[in-house]
Amino acid sequence: MSRSTEVPMARQRRAILVALLALSAVSWAVVLWQAGTMQPVGDGMAGGMVNGAAGLTMGMSAPIFLAIWVVMMAAMMLPSAAPMILMFDAIQAGKARGGRPTVPTSVFVAGYLIVWAAFGVVAFTAALLAGALSDAWPDLAMLAPRVAGAVIVAAGIYQLTPLKQACLSKCRTPTQFVLTSWRDGLPGAFRMGLGHGAYCLGCCWLLFVVLFPLGIMNVAAMAVVALLVLAEKTLPVGRRISQLVGVVLVGVGLAIVFSPGLLPTTM
Repeated sequence: MSRSTEVPMARQRRAILVALLALSAVSWAVVLWQAGTMQPVGDGMAGGMVNGAAGLTMGMSAPIFLAIWVVMMAAMMLPSAAPMILMFDAIQAGKARGGRPTVPTSVFVAGYLIVWAAFGVVAFTAALLAGALSDAWPDLAMLAPRVAGAVIVAAGIYQLTPLKQACLSKCRTPTQFVLTSWRDGLPGAFRMGLGHGAYCLGCCWLLFVVLFPLGIMNVAAMAVVALLVLAEKTLPVGRRISQLVGVVLVGVGLAIVFSPGLLPTTM
């Protein structure tokens, strides 16, 4: 590749990276604004169980919850997905220079975010079911902190499983994903976005479930989870970080199970 073609490519990669970071920054700004203006119905799982069906969803309707959820995912996940998105864009740029048909990178990103939107639908439904159980059996509220601890333990154990590590491997190696999952055309790019999103979901879904015990709009918890996801996907020691996080979560979750008052949202 000549130097004359390397410079435009470098500029394009920088432009895509800046656009991703800007979108993430705007999403974080929206989340911070929303968290500051929202009046919580319940704080975390304990408060949510006390307040029934409205608690865990903070009283939001399904469309509003889903919209906020997608913004949250854009804020938290786009930085860690940037290497894969940049590689997809670089391949499309190479095809354009060769006079071959190309696909906008936004199609790949749309497929990626739709996976997380679908997960938001599942999360909202699960929260409604948990609230309905609390409405039907008010005594369940007494168990809410221990249930939250058990969820955190489950998240920690999952960090140590082969499935977690397999999904993490796919997220850490964009080249391998491209070699095994490349599809041409608009439908192919969308399917690739869905596939990469599915691997990221398999890698991180329980880390996001932990947000419910801590409060779905707990910005500090969101920032910690986002940094952990970014570290385990992009740093050379990411696998060890993933395993260390698992051990820490198991320890913290067990402590909450045996001493429910340790759950921050019950203090």
